[in-house]
Amino acid sequence: SEFIKETYFLTNISGILVVVPPHRVSAIAGSLNSIPGVSVHYTEPGTGRIIITQEAETTSAEIDGLQRIKALPDVVVAELVYHYFENETDENINKPGEGNEKKADG
Repeated sequence: SEFIKETYFLTNISGILVVVPPHRVSAIAGSLNSIPGVSVHYTEPGTGRIIITQEAETTSAEIDGLQRIKALPDVVVAELVYHYFENETDENINKPGEGNEKKADG
């Protein structure tokens, strides 16, 4: 029997609003930028607002990341304001009829 090998890459991107005491914006933005998958895109020192994106492989990892951000010292609010999900398939898929089929042993 023929089979197709597929590899899926999941991308979950969250837009998150983080609010901190205004005098802590710079320090907390630096802490956020050091978290794998997190990027700071905008800071507003006068209001304590920080806009970040978080990228994760699964929705569960994305939620866990948001919870870790909420638990950081001096984070008053961290709320998901945007979510994007993409499911990509590896370009190296073996497709029937393209001459790269594999046969199962047996």
